[in-house]
Amino acid sequence: MRFYREERCQARIYQARIYQAERYRQGYIRQRDMGRDISYRVILDKNLSGEGEDLMRAEEQLRIRPEEPWWKEEVVYQIYPRSFKDSNGDGIGDIRGILEKLDYLKALGVTMLWLCPIYQSPMDDNGYDVSDYCALAPEFGTMEELDELIERAGDMGIKIILDLVINHTSDEHRWFRQALEDPEGEEHGYYIFKEGDREPNNWRSVFGGSVWEKVEGRSEYYFHAFGKKQPDLNWENETLRKKLYEMVNWWLEKGIAGFRIDAITFIKKDLTFADQEPDGADGRAKCTKASRNQPGIGEFLNELKRETFDRHGCVTVAEAPGVPYEGLGDFIGRNGYFSMIFDFRYADLDIASGSEWFKRREWTVKELKDKIMASQMAVQTCGWGANFIENHDQPRAATKYLKEAAENPSAVKMLAAMYFFLRGTPFLYQGQELGMVNFERSSLDAFNDISSIDQYRRSLEEGFSEEEALQIINLRSRDNARTPFPWTGGRYGGFSETAPWLPMSREYPVNSAKTQEGDRNSILEFYRSMIRFRQRGPWRDCLVYGAIRPLACSEHVIAYERRTEDTVIWCYFNFSGTGTVERLPGISAGCIWANDREAMDGVMFNGETADKKTAGEETAGNRTGIEDGTLYLEPYQALLLKGSC
Repeated sequence: MRFYREERCQARIYQARIYQAERYRQGYIRQRDMGRDISYRVILDKNLSGEGEDLMRAEEQLRIRPEEPWWKEEVVYQIYPRSFKDSNGDGIGDIRGILEKLDYLKALGVTMLWLCPIYQSPMDDNGYDVSDYCALAPEFGTMEELDELIERAGDMGIKIILDLVINHTSDEHRWFRQALEDPEGEEHGYYIFKEGDREPNNWRSVFGGSVWEKVEGRSEYYFHAFGKKQPDLNWENETLRKKLYEMVNWWLEKGIAGFRIDAITFIKKDLTFADQEPDGADGRAKCTKASRNQPGIGEFLNELKRETFDRHGCVTVAEAPGVPYEGLGDFIGRNGYFSMIFDFRYADLDIASGSEWFKRREWTVKELKDKIMASQMAVQTCGWGANFIENHDQPRAATKYLKEAAENPSAVKMLAAMYFFLRGTPFLYQGQELGMVNFERSSLDAFNDISSIDQYRRSLEEGFSEEEALQIINLRSRDNARTPFPWTGGRYGGFSETAPWLPMSREYPVNSAKTQEGDRNSILEFYRSMIRFRQRGPWRDCLVYGAIRPLACSEHVIAYERRTEDTVIWCYFNFSGTGTVERLPGISAGCIWANDREAMDGVMFNGETADKKTAGEETAGNRTGIEDGTLYLEPYQALLLKGSC
């Protein structure tokens, strides 16, 4: 057994859970089983006059499966700090703003916050260009405020994870500046430089243009898989890797619960740097062909895990595009590099690839179902997944997946439930719980996102008109998800007292957190009830840990089964504006949850029974359209049914 020490120990009961405090002092013991982390348990402090005993009892009662890793039971909320809440009137969200809204997040029911980069940065890519890993950007606040956030959130049962950007730095990072100043110095080896009077190859960066940028005054180029102000780190350099590990451990020792790890499959390149077959009008080839998930990357990732994550028992969520399903075991298996992984295959079903927005394609609900279930079944065979429909790199889910029904509250709730009850840890992105939609812009000047600007230019190169190019980036722009959070319907949406760094979305006056708060039919209250149902409802064991398999259904319906040894739940989601009849796979005892109150007949909608008569029981089913082994689904309806084992 290994013990970890914290500077404080304040375990709290919150939403039927006990969560680990944020710093290792007298709080936790790491259980080991054949060398594998199982869970965390509260260590009794004999000086607490019985408090420790009470906490232990509560934990034993409230943890579903103490033998499982703690992060499987989390609900994660992603915050884009720049756009969440401005506390000082400069138009930019900050840490103090997050502190001000902790009560809102607690009421929502989330148990972990993922903060997009808050490190010191020139903000060419809004923080994903780090100039100092161990300092905060002044516009976000101070390290003392971050410490306060970790502490106060921990008191509420909410953990904090940070974005970890270690494929590249900013060109303003001290290492890179020194690399340019002294070609013979140590830091020059921290990056990828090639000598010559022409670009070393024809690779195209993710953000467009060459991956090579000429060093001023020298016959030398440096490599950047993303923007030209984001030079890639040279992971082949052992000294660099050690410095990165020191930094990672420093953050974990401050008390964060782990990391979301950015673009991690890009750290290994094809060291031949040979030309690739061109795939665009610019005569270049996507750099992902030779600079993503290359052979030998496992050596780096194993070392990273061994030298950092394993020492702290933290959670790690990998942004790992390019990993084939047959390789998932290496990433999230029993001894995998990470705790969880994001799968982008279904998120990018509307385009040919994530870096080519102009190659749009039509898709069907059946395709969406097939991609989601393929992902679920592949992950289930070896590990655990991170489920999402929105993030800072994606357009708003309602606009993308629901199209003309994007502003239909029933449809938005159905979509939310469809992904939320999948097997894996659910991730929510700020504003998703309000049903926010895309914000159309009328000119290129209105966009802040570097990727959107590059995609506009690439669209023109590929033969699209200016009007078509603008339409393309409006549909996919990352700015859609980065508009400031609408807290109220007042001026600037209660986000700030001054004009925000990015204009507010058009719907904020009528679709704010304040207008939805307390409205039992609102999307916000729906999310709150759905989270409670997963975390506290009588079928939480099955909904969190149950196996998953697809169910036969109509083309415009997504259906799957969640199953444990003693519980079966059938989940149906109608993506159509018309009703449909589905054949059930067996005998159903009736509805246990739905996205509309009428179907529920007052039972378990909020994770709590409405009366004693139905406590712990299912409805008869006639109000949900269940009859003789068939199910009638209303337009945009979501239903969970208790099925036969």
